[in-house]
Amino acid sequence: MTFDRTLHESARFRICFVCTGNICRSPMAEAVFRDLAARQGYGDAISVMSAGTGDWHVGESADARTVSALASRGYNGASHRARQFSPDWFDRLDLIVVFDRGQERILKAWAGSEADQGKVALLLGFDREQASRIDVPDPYYADSAHFDTVLDMIERASAALFRQIKPGIRLDTP
Repeated sequence: MTFDRTLHESARFRICFVCTGNICRSPMAEAVFRDLAARQGYGDAISVMSAGTGDWHVGESADARTVSALASRGYNGASHRARQFSPDWFDRLDLIVVFDRGQERILKAWAGSEADQGKVALLLGFDREQASRIDVPDPYYADSAHFDTVLDMIERASAALFRQIKPGIRLDTP
C-alpha cells in the first residue's frame, strides 16, 4: 500500500498518527479520529492515516486486541494494514501525532527541517487532563483490558485534539 493511495489529497488538513509498529495505538487513533471527523461533518476536510516507526509489522493487520477494542465501541479497524512512516511524508502532512517520547525523538530526527520537527506532537499534550502522563503506554505486551484503557486515553485526547484544530479548518470550497 502506498502513501498516495491512503492520503486524501483534497483534504485541507492531513494528520498521521505514528506509534512503534502500527498495530496497536496508531490504528486506534486513526479509527477514532477518522470517525470523530466524519461525525462532526469534517470527513472530507481532514485526511487521517497512521504508520509505525519500525517495519516489523508492515502489511499485517492491526493486533486482534486492537480490532476487538475498537469494535466494542463501534469503530472499524478490521481493514487496517500496518506501514512504516517515511520521512518524505513530512512535506505532505500538517500534523504528525506520536504516543511516546521515543517516537517523538525518532520522528524529529527524521525531520529535514525545524518546520518539519514542529509538526511532531505527543497525543496527550493536546489534553490538559492527561498531559502530565506524557506517554500513552504500549498495550502490546499487556492483556485485553489494557487495550481498553489505552483506547480510553486515545478517545479523550483525540477529542481534545479535534477541538483544537477544528476552528482552523474551513469546510467550504477555497
